[in-house]
Amino acid sequence: MGWIALVVSGMLEAVWATALGKSQGFSRPLPSVVFALALLLSMTGLAFALRTVPVSTGYAVWVGIGAALTAAYAMLFDGEPVSTVKILLLLGLIACVAGLKLTH
Repeated sequence: MGWIALVVSGMLEAVWATALGKSQGFSRPLPSVVFALALLLSMTGLAFALRTVPVSTGYAVWVGIGAALTAAYAMLFDGEPVSTVKILLLLGLIACVAGLKLTH
């Protein structure tokens, strides 16, 4: 159950990171509320997951999932430049996250 919570909370990290950027310094109400809710849920899920997953592995997986999804969203929907190198590096990040799970 801890790994499921970890993956979901990593996905929520991407939500709050994206919402933070769209909040424009908390001047836009809807993205600011989405940020706060996603942050609360993401941290709660991370805390729950760390009851059974070692903190070093759990935190790395949480950050990796959030970073990869945030970058992918930005490239797909926000016009961030896409390059073969960037995609390969993100795939490498995902492979490393999967590797951490396999070694646990």
